[in-house]
Amino acid sequence: MSAVAWITVGSLAAWLWLLLGQGFFWRTDLRLPPRREPDDWPSVCIVVPARDEAAVLPESLPSLLAQDYPGQAEVFLVDDGSSDGTGELARELARTHGGLPLTVGSPGEPPTGWTGKLWAVRHGIGLARARGPEYLLLTDADIAHAPDSLRTLVAAARTGGFDLVSQMARLRVESGWERLVVPAFVYFFAQLYPFRWIAVKGSRTAAAAGGCVLLRADAAERARIPDAIRHAVIDDVALARAVKGSGGHIWLGLAERVDSVRPYPRLHDLWRMVSRSAYAQLRHNPLLLLGTVLGLAVVYLVPPVALFTGLFSGHTGIAAAGGLAWLLMTATYLPMLRYYRQPLWLAVSLPVTAFLYLLMTVDSAVQHYRGRGAAWKGRTYARPDTALDER
Repeated sequence: MSAVAWITVGSLAAWLWLLLGQGFFWRTDLRLPPRREPDDWPSVCIVVPARDEAAVLPESLPSLLAQDYPGQAEVFLVDDGSSDGTGELARELARTHGGLPLTVGSPGEPPTGWTGKLWAVRHGIGLARARGPEYLLLTDADIAHAPDSLRTLVAAARTGGFDLVSQMARLRVESGWERLVVPAFVYFFAQLYPFRWIAVKGSRTAAAAGGCVLLRADAAERARIPDAIRHAVIDDVALARAVKGSGGHIWLGLAERVDSVRPYPRLHDLWRMVSRSAYAQLRHNPLLLLGTVLGLAVVYLVPPVALFTGLFSGHTGIAAAGGLAWLLMTATYLPMLRYYRQPLWLAVSLPVTAFLYLLMTVDSAVQHYRGRGAAWKGRTYARPDTALDER
């Protein structure tokens, strides 16, 4: 067999493994676990870190204030040095819409070693502790919740005995670039962190989605959240690891009515979203970067190349193996496209999207080694491995 044939067979074998041996990551049926409403509803404090979020707050904050929750609940929005009037807008929205009590705080600039978001979260948790809540809901300023969101989260946590329950918010998919890139973002995340493995006690797989995390307050204290992860770029995964590592039981699944309202209309916007943390995901390790690039190429790019190369050169075996690998790739992507209510024909474009993610990952590493630091929402950091506001 030629080298091309061996690589193609390797790609096909990888897809057979991904189909059957990676926690059925491609399935999208993992939603909130079975739950029953408790006899007594625990108190909850909702912590919302926000920096320059005036554009999205009118769509998201009223949904939190309008939560239909039978117990005591309060919202703490932490205005993280905004220059667009985020804090005052939040107060005005609370006056206009009413609902749950709202407190707006400001933490000041983060000290060295803290990301801006986690410093704001720390301030919000500090304000919430005075109320003595049993649970904390950590949610981003661009996330809109259905009226029963908090109610169902608490019921699921109580019923299942979970210390952390997180839902992957449905991201906005309206522009052409969003349709091409966003469903794949969640698909790749689930491939890295199979949701079914996360809920297994004792497993090493741990992850959460930062837009919607319900966390027991005592579990947060036991895991020293957020101090233990103050420097984390990918703070939601770091939070889940800390909670699970301290003996907590965690759960992550896809959301039905928890939605991100943040638009990413241009490729540049999506590129920045991915590249600012891609190399951090690889722990800034050049060998992991090389392995990731080669892995993406073999798994996602080889199948279509092998199919067309085999057809044009008359090597039917190579064409068949490449075509079957591409078919498996396409089939595993279809459930995610259905979840995002997108045309199913987009599944055949996954190699193109994977190539874009490959370039974003390489660009993330290039920016790291150029020492330019990371800029986000007007805040610039000297080194992205030590400090980065991930919002």
